[in-house]
Amino acid sequence: MRFLLRHTTTYNYANPVTLGRHRLMLRPRDSHEMKLHDATLMIDPLPSQIVWQYDVFGNSIALVDFDCQATTLTIESTLDVERFAFVDANALLSDHARHLPLAYSADEIRDLAGLQERHVVDPEHEVDLWAKTFLATAEGTTTTKETLSLIKEIAGSIKDNFAYIPRDIYGTQSPLETLHGGSGTCRDFAYFMMEAMRSVGLAARFVSGYIYDAAQDPGSNAVGVIGGGATHAWLQVYLPGAGWTHVDPTNALTSDIELIPVAIVREPHQASPIQGSIEAFPGDTLGMVVDISITNHA
Repeated sequence: MRFLLRHTTTYNYANPVTLGRHRLMLRPRDSHEMKLHDATLMIDPLPSQIVWQYDVFGNSIALVDFDCQATTLTIESTLDVERFAFVDANALLSDHARHLPLAYSADEIRDLAGLQERHVVDPEHEVDLWAKTFLATAEGTTTTKETLSLIKEIAGSIKDNFAYIPRDIYGTQSPLETLHGGSGTCRDFAYFMMEAMRSVGLAARFVSGYIYDAAQDPGSNAVGVIGGGATHAWLQVYLPGAGWTHVDPTNALTSDIELIPVAIVREPHQASPIQGSIEAFPGDTLGMVVDISITNHA
């Protein structure tokens, strides 16, 4: 599928402010799963300098500097991307990884260790216990479990039993907050499921990007998805043989054709689309407006 994606962010200020350096994470990587046909970045006022670099994870980063004051700052990213569906993970999964518990190879574990270990303090092991209920039999004893079945069950349980509540405030809840409150955003659900996956010994990492909602196409009969029209977040789980596999717990998606990844990181705070600084007086900041559109132009 080929998509035209436009992401516009406008910041408004009551008085002219001095714009500091901004760090943009808006350009996806060209890869076997997604071809980047074109990427355009328009910024008003015009920057004095834009420097492109890769972060520690290989994500494309733009460092933007200004030498002016402004009452508005508009950043518009336009992407023309072609998304290719991943082969069914079940067809590629290594035999030793078809059931849990599984062990990564010596070569794999050297690179996966930081993504397999728990990242959030959980003194009462609440996330562990929640995740391991999916390993239990009807009699309450733990048993081996098909790896892909467990992943699908946990994603489905988050979608069915946790309330999706959009939140404009920047940041991500801790997995314990999501578990206790039974609600969250796509970022919260992704982080919570990452820790659940790590609890059962699987390596997981955070993905930020967009999700295509086919229901918004004229005349479409498709079922709508949660998170369309905004930035979206999900996770990847590493499965021996199948590699990094996309999982979206907000929509209980274990297929990936609708997902358009931009940034892949270890923790949510490392995947902010726009970060920056300004010199201003209290009260000068009037907020921002974000507009995101994704159209299928295959």
